[in-house]
Amino acid sequence: MGLTEELNDNLVEFFDRFASWENSVIQQSSLTVAGAHAIEKLGHNGSMSMKDLSKSLGVTTGTITVTVDRLEKGGYAVRDRSENDRRSYIIRLTEKGKEAFSDHHSHHMSLSDEIASILSEDEVKNFVGILEKINKTI
Repeated sequence: MGLTEELNDNLVEFFDRFASWENSVIQQSSLTVAGAHAIEKLGHNGSMSMKDLSKSLGVTTGTITVTVDRLEKGGYAVRDRSENDRRSYIIRLTEKGKEAFSDHHSHHMSLSDEIASILSEDEVKNFVGILEKINKTI
């Protein structure tokens, strides 16, 4: 087996395990995976335009519209008209959304702590650097 094939096998296994973990966390709430990811972005960045939110999540504005519709219906977020451009909306979390962010983020931090606990400090630094490099490229 070549190195690229080994990388692929490990990436697929990691993705499957991470997706399974995330689905089990999200099943404890009324959110979808897409909704939880949008809440995570909004929780870190504060209010965002629909365009910026869709870009940061790597989805179309049509997809983010459906996600935000669901978040609004669930009481997690609200849309406000932009003061600078009346055609666009700014999305912000409600108190319920902020609580969901805090809860979901604590699960992410627990997983990060678990991963860091099996790596040395240098390995964690290298892993973070590698992930940053990959995230900037793909």
